[in-house]
Amino acid sequence: MEYNMITIEIQGQTITCHIEYGKRKKASITMDLPYMVTIKAPNGTSEEALTALVRQHGEVILTKSALMQQALEGPQAKEYEQEGKGAFLHFGKEYALHELIPVEGLGEDELRATLKKFYFAECKRVIGERIGRYQRELKVKPKSVDIVESATKWGSCSWDKKLTFNYRLAMAPYEVIDYVIIHELCHIHHMNHDRSFWRRVGSIMPDYKSKEDYLMRHGRAMTL
Repeated sequence: MEYNMITIEIQGQTITCHIEYGKRKKASITMDLPYMVTIKAPNGTSEEALTALVRQHGEVILTKSALMQQALEGPQAKEYEQEGKGAFLHFGKEYALHELIPVEGLGEDELRATLKKFYFAECKRVIGERIGRYQRELKVKPKSVDIVESATKWGSCSWDKKLTFNYRLAMAPYEVIDYVIIHELCHIHHMNHDRSFWRRVGSIMPDYKSKEDYLMRHGRAMTL
């Protein structure tokens, strides 16, 4: 397989494009990192044609890049109001703090620590309740499942089939949690984000892209 790289200027932003040439019928674009894409192209496709393809999808690339950049910057810290009355997400819905945890007599640090424990427990519970269904559908079994804290990843799958999930998923709607579960379970057989991987994800959740968009758009609000 032949590889190449080009850069394209779109609305003042430089887009880095990694090109993979191979035996395929048409070119496709996937997002890797903010302002960085991979183009899989048929052998012999000219750089001019690929540049035109990227420019054709320029608005989408710039929008998704900005959202990805925002997600990589990590969650946006919340302000704790007096008496714990700030709005906090729980499975996609907003609640006052006192509806989720006891708040009486607690300072901000104690409230934050108690709320984090609550979310860890809720994430562990809901992942445990829902992962079995998708294990059976995908015919895979992880070696272990852990709940962790991460500023940039919603889930991960290691080479030895150990799955981790971000405790902040307890703030997301159930269907978004299901998407992250399916995503990581599919990595047990497909470690890369290649066409086979996304085909497998789509076989269980055809509208998975809407769940990705939710995480990109609302990820910074899913925080303590």
